[in-house]
Amino acid sequence: MKKLLPPHFRVWMRKSLSARIVLLFLGLLLLVQGLSFVAIRATIDGNARTVIGQDLEVGERLLKRVLDQNANKLTEGATLLASDYGFRSAVGSDDAATISSVLANHGERIGASVSALLDTSFRLRAAAQPDVAALQPMLARLAANGGSTKRASDVVVIDNRPFQFVMVPLRAPVLVGWVLMGFPVDQRLVDEMRSLSSLHVSLEVQRDAQSPWQTTVSTLPKAARKALERQNIFLPGDPAMSLTLPDGEYSARAVALTEPGGAAVSAVLMRSVDEAVAPYQRLQLGLAVLTVLSVVVFGAGSVLTARHVTTPLRRLAVAAERLGAGDYVTPLGGQRRHDEIGDLAHAFERMRVSVAGQQEEILKLAYWDGLTGLANRLQFRNAVIEAMALGKADNRSVAVVMLDLDRFKHVNDVLGYRFGDLMLKGVAERLSQQAVRNGDLVARLGGDEFAVLLADLEPASDLAHTTAVAQRLHQAFGDVMVLEDHNVDMSASFGMAVWPHHAADADTLLSRAEVAMYNAKRRSEGPVLYDPAIDAASTQTLSLLSELRHAVGHHELRLYLQPKLALDTGRVVGAEALLRWQHPTRGLVPPMSFIPFAEQTGFIRVLTMWVFEESARMWRVLNEGGMRIVISINLSTRDLLDVELPQKFEALLVKHIVPAEAFCLEITESAIMDDPQRAMNTLERLSGLGFKLSIDDFGTGYSSLAYLKKLPVDELKIDKSFVLSMEKDVNDARIVRSTIDLAHGLGLTVVAEGVENAQVWNLLRDLSCDEAQGFHMGKPMPSNEFVHWATGWASRHAAPGPKGVPGANVTLH
Repeated sequence: MKKLLPPHFRVWMRKSLSARIVLLFLGLLLLVQGLSFVAIRATIDGNARTVIGQDLEVGERLLKRVLDQNANKLTEGATLLASDYGFRSAVGSDDAATISSVLANHGERIGASVSALLDTSFRLRAAAQPDVAALQPMLARLAANGGSTKRASDVVVIDNRPFQFVMVPLRAPVLVGWVLMGFPVDQRLVDEMRSLSSLHVSLEVQRDAQSPWQTTVSTLPKAARKALERQNIFLPGDPAMSLTLPDGEYSARAVALTEPGGAAVSAVLMRSVDEAVAPYQRLQLGLAVLTVLSVVVFGAGSVLTARHVTTPLRRLAVAAERLGAGDYVTPLGGQRRHDEIGDLAHAFERMRVSVAGQQEEILKLAYWDGLTGLANRLQFRNAVIEAMALGKADNRSVAVVMLDLDRFKHVNDVLGYRFGDLMLKGVAERLSQQAVRNGDLVARLGGDEFAVLLADLEPASDLAHTTAVAQRLHQAFGDVMVLEDHNVDMSASFGMAVWPHHAADADTLLSRAEVAMYNAKRRSEGPVLYDPAIDAASTQTLSLLSELRHAVGHHELRLYLQPKLALDTGRVVGAEALLRWQHPTRGLVPPMSFIPFAEQTGFIRVLTMWVFEESARMWRVLNEGGMRIVISINLSTRDLLDVELPQKFEALLVKHIVPAEAFCLEITESAIMDDPQRAMNTLERLSGLGFKLSIDDFGTGYSSLAYLKKLPVDELKIDKSFVLSMEKDVNDARIVRSTIDLAHGLGLTVVAEGVENAQVWNLLRDLSCDEAQGFHMGKPMPSNEFVHWATGWASRHAAPGPKGVPGANVTLH
């Protein structure tokens, strides 16, 4: 081996004791590790096979328990049927039709695929399935078991498929027959065993002793199933069966599910040996890695020992490179020596300290404001970038509160620049006292503009926390500032922006906080949180508005309808028109992602007209099909303030030849209260045209009852927040009752939205509510599916049912 080493390495080994010691220990380490590998591998293989054998024994007991549970389920169902008085009466009167119907219904209810009635001689008397004559050959064995145990369970093979059957006696009061129930032992059983035990299971069927075994169901892949059939060695009870399949070696155990003689069914439980050994192989890999690391550590130690003399010089060389790279903080080290190397280390350290002082002064000028001592714009921007990087890793939010002093130029002009500087210092001190937690940062961005960085915010409360901090700062600026002998009234305009809600990068976040700040300065109403609607140059605003315009012109909008039903009869009397946006790349866009924006920008008026015209077209289709309903359409605040809205609606009615009575216009209380007189004029004109008017979400706004009495409305729609839990919450039920009584007292119809179960339907009907809308009856659906749903509703609920279920006399009109 020495000949394989380079000549200079052989010379170094002869002259270096440390090299020989290291090589000796490395050799012993490798020898011990090699022997350990051999011993561990042999132990792992034996332990893995022992564990597999135990798993297969547990799997056999688990399989038998699952089969027993299935048999008990069938037995309970069959016993229940056998004890049913009506069924026994039908058997006594030999009513074949009733017997077959009851067998079919009961079998379907408990999930049995075969249900039959046998006479006392175990001959087939009646069955729910027409193809059960093939059962006759196996009835004798079931009869033999049943005669001694009063009820029987067995697994038999029919058409090369295993079935599990149970048979219970039918007494009236003496024995008059036997009820037979069964279902196939199929993929569900082996999948359940796979999920419970992590064993692969295959069911093998053999018609007779000379026939080959065939796999009926299995959790193995197709290729492995075929290989399993070819082996054809399934000896029930063999604890040491070994199978070789395409994906490796398996240990297996065959469990007989049938009695000897005739067709046989065997469940083969299998566990992959490779999977069982895999965790131990990872242990071996870890040991190998540890060995490599040990070799590396020993090698590094030998190198350090051999080169002990040159190490101090090497450290000084590395320190010099650090100084060249700009690291003036880390001490050099090596100064404890008192020789020439120590003198050189002291000289390097004095140079490091001198350069570090000069660098600190330069950084202070670059990153700090010289007047206030606060961070400047550059440092603040870097801090925002760093906070956003940490927030992205930890799922936290970052906010910027920006402020600009009001009338600061007036202070400079009247009191002079010295007082202006004093005021800026006072503002910096006040912000530092009021604003921040640990980790937040106050900065002077320039002139009279300051900013506060709020980092590491909880995403669930980031907007609320930012607003609270801005409000606190705004209140702090209400205190008079004393500058020498002058009392100066201070005020400032505050703008806020929060990442990731309002921006994707630091520069955009600062820009949008500034946009909000200048908006606050124009409005003079306290702190303002950034909103795309206030940013005329916002690319997000322009992009969304452009996409909405494109959606209207390129047929991306969809009309959805949610049914409204009469509570007393269950008739479909109306539907609410809802808008959906089928975006070509983002799919179905939720309404809350574009409706509020459309309301802010005024584009909601275009969307309202689209919904109205599509609803008019749909009403014509429904009316021509014999379905006369009222379609409800939501109006926004901007719609009510549009003086031309009645004329626009009237023109569309004429265009599509639709009466105004076909529509109910829903308006919210808050929309009316924004400009009551103007809204009143619009509503009176719409009512004069024949439209039905409805107050939507009643109970959540601020309208007075006196004002409600003056409105030309026909309907009140109770907000779903009161309806959803009224069967559990007494207060909600009282509010609903009072609202219904109030509306009826004013001659108005009442609609309850948010009906999600039959109990709420019952309560509302008992309270004489007129109509209901909610998921219990139907979710919002595409308009072209509404007719199909309405027809299905009518057919499903045509017969009268128990209290609360829409039933008899359901018609469409």
